[in-house]
Amino acid sequence: MSAPARETVREIETPGGPGRAHVQRPTRPRGTVVLGHGAGGGLGAIDLAIAREVLVGAGWAVVLVEQPWLVAGRKVAGRPPTLDAAWVPIVEALVTGRGRLPRPLVVGGRSAGARVACRTAGPLEADAGLLLSFPLHLPGQPEKLRAHELALAPDPSWVVQGTHDTFGTPDEVRPHLPAGTTLIEVPGAHSFPKGSRSALTEALGTIAGMLPG
Repeated sequence: MSAPARETVREIETPGGPGRAHVQRPTRPRGTVVLGHGAGGGLGAIDLAIAREVLVGAGWAVVLVEQPWLVAGRKVAGRPPTLDAAWVPIVEALVTGRGRLPRPLVVGGRSAGARVACRTAGPLEADAGLLLSFPLHLPGQPEKLRAHELALAPDPSWVVQGTHDTFGTPDEVRPHLPAGTTLIEVPGAHSFPKGSRSALTEALGTIAGMLPG
């Protein structure tokens, strides 16, 4: 039986104040997955929890990152450039220096966190992406697409999308997938209900077996 993953919490300085990284590291990790949260909540989302559970079980170091606005106790996320400016130094600190987490590096998150991961994947030289509930557009505004952000996803990437997601159904997202990106449909809405647990576990288990590492 393998040893349990070691859990640590790091506070990392960013231009927007300290962010917080919740690290679970197996003894010999295959690589590192760093995931960010959405604009309306923290790390308690079911898809983030299941992603960490499944990927750590598959031998990956998994980090859930709290943006500085959330650490500071604010209720509303900052503008996209401020999120990117915080995310990049946090991820860089995790994969460099003493005690660094190993590559390959998979970046991602849910909703706004998925957007941040796409926009910054190039500068971070990410090896793959894991995008949960990618918000292709605001509800009721399908003409205001964020396809240009999805286009920046690393190759390969995986998108896990709820069948009734009002921010973009799988059928809406599919035409905008960049090369090397796989879409997996899971029953549920933008915020997955508890009833989606088994489907999410299956989807993330499939992805864990396909990640480069």
